Amino acid sequence: MSGTPLPFPERIELAGEGLVLRDWTEADLAAMPELFDHPDIAYWTPIVSPFDEAVARARLNKDRQMRAEGTTILLAITVDGRTPLGEVMLRRAPEGAEIGYVVGPAHRGQGLAARAVRVMAEYAFDQLGVGQVVLELEAENAASVAVATKAGFGLLDVPLIRGEEKGRPYALQTWGLRRAL
Repeated sequence: MSGTPLPFPERIELAGEGLVLRDWTEADLAAMPELFDHPDIAYWTPIVSPFDEAVARARLNKDRQMRAEGTTILLAITVDGRTPLGEVMLRRAPEGAEIGYVVGPAHRGQGLAARAVRVMAEYAFDQLGVGQVVLELEAENAASVAVATKAGFGLLDVPLIRGEEKGRPYALQTWGLRRAL
C-alpha cells in the first residue's frame, strides 16, 4: 500500500438516523459563524475564534484541500439536507479513522452529534474499510463524553494525548468503536 491515501469522493452525502450529512458549500458561509463562534467551541475545539465569514471561507477552502489530499472530510450536519446545524469530521488515522464533531449552540440537546458520529462511523467501516474509529476528547468535556457513550464508543486503555492548543494545555482520552463482525 502506498503512503498516499486515496482521495475521498468529490461529493459526499450520507443519510441515516434522521440526518443528512452533506458537503459544505458557499451558500453555508453566512451560517457558519452562528454555529462556530461560541466560547464553548473556542475552548474545547481547535476551531478558530473569533469565527467570522472570512474564517468560514478559509475553512471551506481548507476542507476542500484536505479532501483532495485524501486525509480529512468535513460535512455539515443537517436534518433536511439544507440547513446546517453543526459539523462532523472524519480524518484518516493510524488507528483507522478519527471522528470529530461540533453542534451549534442553538441546536444542542437533540442527539445530533451522537447520530452524526454513528453515521460517519458506518461510512468509515463500509466505504473506507477501517476496523476501528476513534474519538479524542477531554474527560472534563461532559457533553462529548455523553456523545461518545451514546454513540456506542468505549474508553480505550491507551496513553493520554497531551498537547497545547490556543495557549491551553489539554489531555485527550481516546474512545473507540470497532467494526461489528
